[in-house]
Amino acid sequence: MEETISLRELMRTLGKRLNLIVLITCTAVLISGIISYFVITPIYQASTQLLVNQAKNEQPAFNPAEIQTNLQLINTYNVIIKSPAILDQVIQELDLNMSAGQLNGKITVQSEKDSQVVNVTVQDPDPRQASEIANKVAAVFQEKIVDIMNVDNVSILTKADIGENASPVKPKPLLNIAIAFVIGLMVGVGVSFLLEYLDNTVKTEQDVEQTLGLPILGVIATFEEQNMERAPRNERKPKLRGQTVGTK
Repeated sequence: MEETISLRELMRTLGKRLNLIVLITCTAVLISGIISYFVITPIYQASTQLLVNQAKNEQPAFNPAEIQTNLQLINTYNVIIKSPAILDQVIQELDLNMSAGQLNGKITVQSEKDSQVVNVTVQDPDPRQASEIANKVAAVFQEKIVDIMNVDNVSILTKADIGENASPVKPKPLLNIAIAFVIGLMVGVGVSFLLEYLDNTVKTEQDVEQTLGLPILGVIATFEEQNMERAPRNERKPKLRGQTVGTK
């Protein structure tokens, strides 16, 4: 016999386990809020932009061949920016207490497609230090690229400035709480249906029909309890063994 679940049964299951769903959802939101505000260290971000332009020579101001060459060099520049040759000098000049590998993990280098602009982004718990690292990486790269590639076609387009009221880029507490709310709600609903599926006890006449596959012909009511509730208080006397109750 194929079993079907009606919308009414689904709502009845959710209503019966509503307290459990609310508890799981509130717990997930509370844990997410505590972790986001008090556990995770805020991370700040600073960015600077480099422009890969034409080399300083006597060629025309606009040379498509030179621009295409610069575009092809950008991928190489992206690797050089994060190389130990650049980062070691940055660490030395800023007196940073970290290795080149650790500094490498803080730096992200990206360039837009068919663009001569390279974005150098630094993330650090200290906003001032993030800005200093970004600007120093750009300056050292601009200086070192002349000796490394024997070209002078890099200029600093924009310096990193964290500002007075810097806000962290991560974590994002409100977003984390919203995600925790949705996940907690889904987990609560899932646990409710799982508990309902595992509960094989017979509680109502509908459960008897579903378990035995037979229609219910009648239901025996508890007449004695109903009569005791309806009887006057003075008639509710305990009946001794062997004693019968007469009627007038």
